[in-house]
Amino acid sequence: MTDTARARKLADRIRVVVAETLQRRIKDPRLGFVTITDARVTGDLREATVFYTVHGDETEREASSAALESAKGILRSEVGRQTGVRFTPTLTFVLDAIPDTARHLDDLLVKARAQDAQVRSAAVGKDYAGEADPYRKPGEFDEADENDDTALDDASEEDE
Repeated sequence: MTDTARARKLADRIRVVVAETLQRRIKDPRLGFVTITDARVTGDLREATVFYTVHGDETEREASSAALESAKGILRSEVGRQTGVRFTPTLTFVLDAIPDTARHLDDLLVKARAQDAQVRSAAVGKDYAGEADPYRKPGEFDEADENDDTALDDASEEDE
């Protein structure tokens, strides 16, 4: 069993090596604005998953995916050369879903703010259905409370 710290260090190094190699050595015109966001290595250090994002539409994502798949051999040999591990891990490229998830959450937050503003505008000039503050505060007593207390005292005396 390998050390997870070693796997994390190797994953970080793979992320840096792949990003630098894509920037300097790979000259594929299909490769768009690719950003390497994360890399993960299995516990046995044999397989690495590299997460990436592409700035652009769906066609640019597909073209960048094809370019990464065709450059996989060059990237793997560069990873092996720069990391110095005994067995160079195989690389798998996965499109990172974090930007899409973040965009979806932002849309939901905008929708929630609009609904809050709608409720706030509907509440302008309205009065409470009951009292403004319906909760009892310590030290405040009503006559009904006093009558309830005496009724409880009378009931407890009858039980004895």
